[in-house]
Amino acid sequence: MLYMDYAATSPLYNEVVDTIAEVMKRYYGNPSSIHRLGVEAENVLKSARSLLASSLGAEPSELICTSGGTESNNLAIKGIAYAYRHRGLHLITTAIEHPSVQEVFAQLAEEGFRVTVLPVTADGYVRPEDVQAAICEDTILVSVMYVNNEVGTIQPIQAIGRLLAAYPKIAFHVDAVQGFGKLPLYPKAWGIDLLSASAHKFRGPKGVGFLYCREGLGLRPLLAGGGQERGVRSGTENVPLIVGMAKALRLTLEGQADKLAHVRRLSRRLTAGIAEIPELVVTCPQDDPERMAAHIVHFTFPGMKAEVVVHAFEQRHIFVSTKSACASGESEPSGVLLAMGRPREQAISGVRVSLSETHQEADVALFLKELRSIVKELSPMRSGGSSRRGKGQQ
Repeated sequence: MLYMDYAATSPLYNEVVDTIAEVMKRYYGNPSSIHRLGVEAENVLKSARSLLASSLGAEPSELICTSGGTESNNLAIKGIAYAYRHRGLHLITTAIEHPSVQEVFAQLAEEGFRVTVLPVTADGYVRPEDVQAAICEDTILVSVMYVNNEVGTIQPIQAIGRLLAAYPKIAFHVDAVQGFGKLPLYPKAWGIDLLSASAHKFRGPKGVGFLYCREGLGLRPLLAGGGQERGVRSGTENVPLIVGMAKALRLTLEGQADKLAHVRRLSRRLTAGIAEIPELVVTCPQDDPERMAAHIVHFTFPGMKAEVVVHAFEQRHIFVSTKSACASGESEPSGVLLAMGRPREQAISGVRVSLSETHQEADVALFLKELRSIVKELSPMRSGGSSRRGKGQQ
């Protein structure tokens, strides 16, 4: 089996499995209880929160533990919108956000908020000048993802953070689910007020994540209750999974620079191999480490539905995906590719391959070998797939 779908989810480190099991057995007290077992659980929780915060150069009190990326995004966006609606009703986001961001803004629009959805370039980038142009007197929030979960573009969040520094009443949220643990990230230095992360993207457990929320920024809670997590996210903390998340992050950050260099070498070889196949279209350049995440490689097979390609790989015991895992079961064209100006025949045929430091050169060679076989097998079945070259094709 060859698993190349790390952007959808990642297998747990063995050490994380052991840590979670140990915490479940030893620290089962409620962290809010005042007896010894509660205090022990609270101390373990504090240690995990401190480790997570230190990775961002943040204070432990600035981290709100959640159930994952979706909840973190909802809490950040709705929490700001509801808390500061007295200042204004204008919100800014982009056309290539994850569904857990897009759908939140759609809900807020139904509630009377004005939402500006920014376009992207043919290579999938948001222009900071478009953010600047969209700002108006009653803007209260800008939300831009760090790494696009489908095609891997790194958005210019540092530049956006710099320009938003001139607007202290506008909160800046970054969905960093696909970038946290893989790329450098410094929210305070980059002017980020809120940042979402999810453990299962960096080989931690599913069902746990966090929201970084800058000290002094108020959020309206989505869940009312006992007042845990700064009073913003009530509910008994999931101590084993939070500790497991911290353990996974520690392991992920060990030798991070070497891991990134290794993955980028694999990514370049994979991209070059795909580009050599005439029937395929590489969607974004992989030769600029400042603009493309190394762990995601995306291509289209015009005239062929992406699901057919994915299942052809599955028959060969290779696992890849189409769009975001949250939307990959849908047969609709990719909204990200359409936003990039790709024709519909490409937008329904996108395939995402996502790598990790565990992959080796032999894995890439095997993938390319099977990909050539799949293209040869499926090409006679294509409908209207003769147009290969598209915007951004190298």
